[in-house]
Amino acid sequence: MRLVVLGGGESGVGTAILGKQKGYDVFVSDFGKIKDSYKEVLIKNGIDWEDEKHTESLILNADVVMKSPGIPEKAAIVKKLVEKGIPVISEIEFAAPFTKALTIGITGSNGKTTTTMLTYHLLKSAGLNVGLAGNIGKSFAEQVAEDKYDSYVLELSSFQLDGIINYKPHIAIITNISPDHLDRYDYKYENYIDSKFRITMNQTEEDYLIYDADDEAISEWLKYNKTKAKLIPFSLTKTFEEGAFIKDNTMEAIINQEEFKMETESIALEGKHNFKNAMAATSVAKLMQIRKATIRESLSNFQGVEHRLEKVLKIQNVQYINDSKATNVNATFFALDSMTTPTVWIVGGVDKGNDYNELMALVREKVKAIICLGVDNRKIIDAFGNVVDIMLEVNNMNDAVKMAQRITEKGDTVLLSPACASFDLFENYEDRGRQFKEAVHNL
Repeated sequence: MRLVVLGGGESGVGTAILGKQKGYDVFVSDFGKIKDSYKEVLIKNGIDWEDEKHTESLILNADVVMKSPGIPEKAAIVKKLVEKGIPVISEIEFAAPFTKALTIGITGSNGKTTTTMLTYHLLKSAGLNVGLAGNIGKSFAEQVAEDKYDSYVLELSSFQLDGIINYKPHIAIITNISPDHLDRYDYKYENYIDSKFRITMNQTEEDYLIYDADDEAISEWLKYNKTKAKLIPFSLTKTFEEGAFIKDNTMEAIINQEEFKMETESIALEGKHNFKNAMAATSVAKLMQIRKATIRESLSNFQGVEHRLEKVLKIQNVQYINDSKATNVNATFFALDSMTTPTVWIVGGVDKGNDYNELMALVREKVKAIICLGVDNRKIIDAFGNVVDIMLEVNNMNDAVKMAQRITEKGDTVLLSPACASFDLFENYEDRGRQFKEAVHNL
């Protein structure tokens, strides 16, 4: 069996290692450059590879192809594979049959990283032998090759879900759905929504789907489509006989006739959206029969995720917050919504077709100044130019932070929450967040 891996990054190299271990004839092809560290791993494992090209004669003879999530379906080589009827799958689909481990799959436009990390924290604190993979850290395939975990918490993007055929998580979570990556879905929101719901398409009556019952797109889909999984909703406004909800400043989760309660003020993560992430993670913990005391302790000591509403420093009574992971409008909505002091907002980058109107009421209420950090800021200036008193443009992070410091007063907050991708001025959102933190520490 010939396995061709498109893309020589984390998921590609991990898949190659697992494929080789399982007796496949493996070839890795990357149209870009493969990092030296990954080349070394491929060479050490005796795996053939090429970069900066796709040699069709070495690819179109595959029995199965694993496509890295970053490569679009529209890529010429992918179209040729599909025409030939060669299965093109994701790393998760390839690796899942080689493990008996139970998987918890988490997707959503926002909140999935926090929910994934929090769920992992809850299960690990309870002493479970659990791995963490998907969009985070070491590839799922490579961890399956090492075969040392009984269960995995997987953060799954819509691109990873597009490449599944038979994979099903025992527990699935959809945190929320808002327009994102529409450039990959023919600019049709319904295609993106369907893509997210692939997480439940193979689930059976034995499995669970945990979802945000306040989310319009999710509720609509569930109204017109069926899943066999047992549904477990969570909500900030509704209550359920089975599910999780907030009532009188208390989070309650009722699952399998067992009730769990915790005061919301004891939850380490702040903000309404984080209560949702906590309800989703708690629901998993209850399904995995983790003790109440362990759940309480884990929710109260969780540190949060880097680059997601991360408090960096307080300088002269001004709080600096790094929310670089907010790469779409919906994520920035959560960030602005959780601000309680006058805010200097650093925003901008590569626009994915953003509609800034959703933020208008929050900007009027909370934002005293906007600093645009992008190559092209026209849309942001058009949207908010008449709404805030101060609107500035910069083209590097140091200037953004220095400028912010100049216009703040005691008690203000400086919030980096870009609502955009980072590729115009930075390598990725992590690089953007690190540069922000460095600039703040250098003030």
